[in-house]
Amino acid sequence: MLAGVPRETFPGERRVAANPAVIPALTALGLEVAVERGAGEAAGFPDALYVEKGARMVSRADVFGSADLLLAVRSLASSRIAPPPDLSALRAGQVVVGFLDPIGAPEGVQALADRGAVAFALDLIPRISRAQAMDALSSVATVIGYKAVLLAADTLPRMFPLMMTAGGTLTPARLLVIGAGVAGLQAIATARRLGAVVEAYDIRPATREQIQSLGARYVELPLDAQDAQDEGGYARTMDESFYRRQRETMGRVVSASDVVISTAAIPGKKAPVLITAEMVDAMRPGSVIVDVAAEQGGNCELTQPGQAVVRSGVTVMGPVNVASAVPNHASQMHARNVANFLALIVKQGALTVDLSDQIVRETLVARGGEVVHPRLRETLGLPPLVAPPTTAAG
Repeated sequence: MLAGVPRETFPGERRVAANPAVIPALTALGLEVAVERGAGEAAGFPDALYVEKGARMVSRADVFGSADLLLAVRSLASSRIAPPPDLSALRAGQVVVGFLDPIGAPEGVQALADRGAVAFALDLIPRISRAQAMDALSSVATVIGYKAVLLAADTLPRMFPLMMTAGGTLTPARLLVIGAGVAGLQAIATARRLGAVVEAYDIRPATREQIQSLGARYVELPLDAQDAQDEGGYARTMDESFYRRQRETMGRVVSASDVVISTAAIPGKKAPVLITAEMVDAMRPGSVIVDVAAEQGGNCELTQPGQAVVRSGVTVMGPVNVASAVPNHASQMHARNVANFLALIVKQGALTVDLSDQIVRETLVARGGEVVHPRLRETLGLPPLVAPPTTAAG
């Protein structure tokens, strides 16, 4: 099989689906690799490095016209670009692996199915131990948590650490992290390294130990949240009365913080509003909120995706596609996740779809002209499919 790596076309996207270092791993699976010229340049990977590792550099037309397997980050039919620029270039039977946003935009998966593509959504990698090395969403969240703190530190008109200076003692910044998933935990660790005093809150009580292990104080809210986590480890959607009580009790913590990093998101759902305009008004002038849930609507009532809003002297930042701001390491992690995933579905250079494997079964979203993922079929209003054979090629 020929694996093709196109340049990303999603607005502002600087990552690439395969970096030069991963090419030997793909070759070891029996794949040839063709990379679009310039695909890795924005991430710091010039064409010469790909050639050195055994890849061929080709045109975009050659990537889509010749590749049996397409590796992308987020620039295919799921990218919410209207119309998707590369959809018409896909061939029946062509295999697509990347972020496809199947929960948030299942119509993108339907479009891939209509083209006859075999599509695997890295967004649906299950949170199980065996899949950790393929968990591309966790890789993205790691970058987001790190970068969010740096954005806050660059915007806050004071320094993070306690400092004894010739001009007296500087007290440390107080930072609150809302949401202790991978992004939130990385934000805690980064803020602690920079010297801030860190507090953190998550709707899931099970995160207390993780928060405390990183040196942050766990914010205790008098709320019953025993059902706040699903079997996959993600936060569940709670009812509006819960979020209202949560906002009421969180206000005092937010108002005492110099920086709030908000990461609370639920896959495929609008992000819950946890920070009201009144809570922003109660913060000290110069404070900063970095809402990395902006692409899903934001956790702050004032968040505008892709913009910085100033109210009462408080800056509310709504960065989008944060991982793209650190494209080199983000691409490196993504590429390794992809290579590990491909080892499950490529055997001796041929596609082998083993549906008895939970990871393969839960990431396969389109095949044979149909959306095959049960959850997506239900979302799209499609009837259940007759179960296919557990192992098949193509």
